[in-house]
Amino acid sequence: MKLYLLIKTFFARHLTPARIFVFSFAGLIMLGTLALWLPFSASEHHLRFVDALFTSASAVCVTGLATINISKDLSLAGQLITMVLFQVGGLGIITFSIVLFALMGRGISFKGHEIAQSTFMQSPRRDFFLIIVRVLRYTFIIEGIGTLLLFVRFVFDFPVGQAFYHAVYNAVSAFNNCGYSLFPDNMMRYQDDILVNVTIMGLIILGGIGFIVLHEVMSKFRGKQKKLSLHSKIVLITTAALILAGAVCFYFLEMNNVLSGASIKTAILTSFFQSVTPRTAGFNTVDIGILTNSTILVIMALMFIGASPGSTGGGVKTTSFSLLVLLMINRMKGNENVNVANRTIPKELIEKTISIVFASAMIIGVIIAVLLLAGERNIAPLASRYQFIEYAFETFSAFGTVGLSMGVTPKLNDVQKYAIVIMMFIGRVGPLTLAFAWYSARKRGLTYAEESVMVG
Repeated sequence: MKLYLLIKTFFARHLTPARIFVFSFAGLIMLGTLALWLPFSASEHHLRFVDALFTSASAVCVTGLATINISKDLSLAGQLITMVLFQVGGLGIITFSIVLFALMGRGISFKGHEIAQSTFMQSPRRDFFLIIVRVLRYTFIIEGIGTLLLFVRFVFDFPVGQAFYHAVYNAVSAFNNCGYSLFPDNMMRYQDDILVNVTIMGLIILGGIGFIVLHEVMSKFRGKQKKLSLHSKIVLITTAALILAGAVCFYFLEMNNVLSGASIKTAILTSFFQSVTPRTAGFNTVDIGILTNSTILVIMALMFIGASPGSTGGGVKTTSFSLLVLLMINRMKGNENVNVANRTIPKELIEKTISIVFASAMIIGVIIAVLLLAGERNIAPLASRYQFIEYAFETFSAFGTVGLSMGVTPKLNDVQKYAIVIMMFIGRVGPLTLAFAWYSARKRGLTYAEESVMVG
């Protein structure tokens, strides 16, 4: 009894909400790794441990990068395991646990309450459990509609059962912003198909704007909420602006390359699709490896920004990008505070945003360095320039939990694969969350006499 109390006290003291959040993803990744490592998950030869780990981490972190061919190297059981992993990974295992405990009549712990609040909401709300239940409801309804729309199209290309399976897999993958597809060429075969393109883009956007935004929009549509919160307004405006700007850039930068000779319909669909998908989805309707350098730069910027908070996506988030832009605008106007829509953003939030962006850039730089140092050394410097772009693109894709690749993923050696796994994990849980999980307590530092330094 005394040992039980000691163990309970130890975990109660050291398992902070941040650590529980991080450990839940790490535990799910390892569970998925073991499942994919078993012989029944492979179609022929069982996967190497590093490939099973990479595939599991990519699915749980809803990234979509793959060192194997999902459709050929995995059996039906293995493919279903990946679908479960990116469904649970997208929503978060804590979400399912809270709903399960509630259905069983068990109470929700304070830590579970705090994790749920920080995961889906920008501020504490009393109706958080109702919102979580609706999160699951919205998820399955949207994925169901997406499955139906894709099935209507796929049934012309595959037998009914296979068409339904492809529709379910791609719909769940798209809504969770994963990017795994059972088609060897991803979505390139449907480059000019309006129904497939619009459905996949719609699923990606709905999964990437954040569940609290989706909840508020639905509540306003049903007349239960008068106006949207500032958070939802910023997310919706920024998302629309990034999609439009990305599509315009892609069209003009690729009009003489991959879009050369394409019809107006195909060019527009491709431009918008490749503008939506870099923001954490990973589906593609063109060969990423043959895009121009300018387009690659635009896509990397979109991958770094990523989706919105409380969503299934990664990146530094649309709100962080917006707050940095607003910070610069207000500073140029001479405003000390960051003001928007007759509201002032708390300084603590601005400081957190700057920390997130800076920490993310630092981590990306470290992982790129690891990939370069662990790569082939027998390549001439001039011949390795393109390799640097591939590794940088791969790292940005892993951090943003995107899944787009210039074709280098299957060529990575084991050290590089482990580095990308770490990058995907950090991109999913967030660099600051990982830092908070590392330190058991946040102590207020001492304040000394101020002294100025030159900047700028």
